[in-house]
Amino acid sequence: MGHFGFSIIFTLVCLTVAGWWGNSIAGTNGAIQAVWIAAILGVMEVSLSFDNAVVNASVLKTWNAFWQKLFLTVGILIAVFGMRLLFPLVIVSQTTDMGLLEVWDMAIKTPDVYSSNLMAHHGEISAFGGMFLLLVFLNFVLDEGKELHWIGWIEEKLSALGKINAVSVFFALLVLIGSISLVPAEKQFAVLVAGVWGILVYLGVDVISNFLESEEENDPDVGKLVKRGSIGAFLYLEVLDASFSFDGVIGAFAITKDIVIIMLGLAIGAVFVRSMTVYLVRKGTLDEFVYLEHGAHYAIGALAVIMLVSMKYHIPEVVTGMIGVGFILVALWSSIQFRKTEKLAAHDGS
Repeated sequence: MGHFGFSIIFTLVCLTVAGWWGNSIAGTNGAIQAVWIAAILGVMEVSLSFDNAVVNASVLKTWNAFWQKLFLTVGILIAVFGMRLLFPLVIVSQTTDMGLLEVWDMAIKTPDVYSSNLMAHHGEISAFGGMFLLLVFLNFVLDEGKELHWIGWIEEKLSALGKINAVSVFFALLVLIGSISLVPAEKQFAVLVAGVWGILVYLGVDVISNFLESEEENDPDVGKLVKRGSIGAFLYLEVLDASFSFDGVIGAFAITKDIVIIMLGLAIGAVFVRSMTVYLVRKGTLDEFVYLEHGAHYAIGALAVIMLVSMKYHIPEVVTGMIGVGFILVALWSSIQFRKTEKLAAHDGS
């Protein structure tokens, strides 16, 4: 429970604030409803983002204590207030030529209007997040240096394609061009631009990481700063979390239009995902269950496809969550079977 102590306290605080907010609007019944909805949103966010925690852990396990603490402090602030509250406000602000304070006032006083303005740009949001997540998936399955393959010869063939320069970007652009047909003609250019930005952000983070790694080799002082962690990797995890949060924020508006309750509920989920990440790192879970990282990346690939398909078709959040959990559970079972096989082989060899 030590790893989740802060998350539990944070949850109680958020639910208390949700109750106070609901009571200020609609009395006792409003308080009860607000607490219930915030709790549901928290659970939804965790179910949608467990694969995010696994991928986070695969990166975070190589970091030193400084970068891990930065991820759990500054990273949480960015995740909770930046992506769950500020980012949707910025989107509406930029598309309506209104100031942030005006948009906040709109969100509080006329939540239906705020929601409709945000949902009007669902295609662009999904294209950006979908492309970033798709590249996360593609660069995992197309990694020629990956030695352990979950789906046998299929992954071996795919990883062999990684020898081709920029093959993941090539496939991502093909998917983006194909997905444009899912939106009306007047929205296609905006969706295309948003998708390209998703690709550029992924590549930009990769450029920063590679630059810092090269600097580390040439400059010992820089090496001390970025050893087992870097600003590039930190940005990668933050943008990854942002891409996951897009789906959660959009889905939350199907449950409630209250931006305060949405932020509180999704914040609960975001903090629990951070705690799960630390738990997986501290317990060495990814080393023990070797296919867990594979399952998480396949879940991310599925989420990327779902985000793109959702530009035209509504995909219930429960379906998205179940697909992600399904990949994780199958990967967990495969890992257990792998361990049994390894133990049996070691026993026979002795």
